[in-house]
Amino acid sequence: MNLRIIATGGTFDKHYDEITGTLGFSASHLPHVIKRSRMVPPPVLEQLPFMDSLDMHAPDRQRILQACQVSPETKVIIIHGTDTMAETAAVLGPACGEKTVVLTGAMIPYEIAGSDALFNFGFACGAARSLLPGVYVAMNATVFAWDKFCKNREAGIFISLA
Repeated sequence: MNLRIIATGGTFDKHYDEITGTLGFSASHLPHVIKRSRMVPPPVLEQLPFMDSLDMHAPDRQRILQACQVSPETKVIIIHGTDTMAETAAVLGPACGEKTVVLTGAMIPYEIAGSDALFNFGFACGAARSLLPGVYVAMNATVFAWDKFCKNREAGIFISLA
């Protein structure tokens, strides 16, 4: 059972620039993350243009939807920014029911100490391989239906709306 990872950027893949003191994008962390995971067979990695999810618009979400729909793999993980994950899930939910699609991300970039990125990635991969077809979000060791979650910004976690 192979798996496709679709990377869109988000906090997960941000890098800290020591000169400017800012977070931005360069090479993805995911090849290293996938290697560390030791998944067999290794997942297929597809990288879409990286962006902060706050900068995403309808065409960006349509690009993610299209990548899911044309994927030959029926199990798909989307690495996404946490701020607008609900908006992207709302686009994918009604349109990707024949595949198992799991969105995940990180509150702290992968390369920064204390990051939740590696845990969320592994949890999402296990969830995608176990869940029935549908669209889900896997964050904080919890799986949410695509339309039954929100980000609690004050607590820095995702919570159920059900």
